[in-house]
Amino acid sequence: QVQLVESGGGLVQPGGSLRLSCAASGFTLDAYAIGWFRQAPGKEREGVSCISKGDGTTYYAESVKGRFTISRDNAKNTVYLQMNSLKPEDTAVYYCATYNPPGNQCVMTHRAYDYWGQGTQVTLSS
Repeated sequence: QVQLVESGGGLVQPGGSLRLSCAASGFTLDAYAIGWFRQAPGKEREGVSCISKGDGTTYYAESVKGRFTISRDNAKNTVYLQMNSLKPEDTAVYYCATYNPPGNQCVMTHRAYDYWGQGTQVTLSS
């Protein structure tokens, strides 16, 4: 049974950092692509970053490039999203998700993903 559990969200000041974790079970982590998405109130869910299966190629939305880093620890079956230089517009519920693409690639289109975690809230407040 595939399960994803996010953690690490919280309240942080602008300019601060958080590290989100996505603990996976029921499948081998590096055999699937993992994506991070976020959804703010009244807005559509948007892709933030993803890491491909196999070689772990990473992709980022332009809005987070240079500030966020996705990584994968296969031994712990966990994917991380290190978020630095946080901005008020980063406030959202963050979700991790997984799917099995045909090659070593991933997309940040939420409709491509089959399994989702429950989300973790990230709030920027001064």
